[in-house]
Amino acid sequence: MKKAFFLATVTALMLPIAANAERTGEELYNGKCVVCHASGIAGAPKLGDAAAWAPRIAKGAEALLATAKTGLNAMPPMGTCMDCTDTELTAAIDHMLSHSK
Repeated sequence: MKKAFFLATVTALMLPIAANAERTGEELYNGKCVVCHASGIAGAPKLGDAAAWAPRIAKGAEALLATAKTGLNAMPPMGTCMDCTDTELTAAIDHMLSHSK
């Protein structure tokens, strides 16, 4: 019995740890971005405001990601999501854009 438990424990420890699943753009928006982008705090373009998002959209996806990563004006780097991947940030940006065209 002890040997079986030991082997099961060792086997479990040797299994690769599953990476955290990436969060969706909607999840990130609702958890992080909404704080400023729902009300337009400090000039943040509001979700759904096509006129405010148009000049940002014109800059292109890479520029929007770069801005999200470095911050701009009152927006802090990574939009306060210090553990976000580029893929997750892009998904959050895409979520906001899809609701703001």
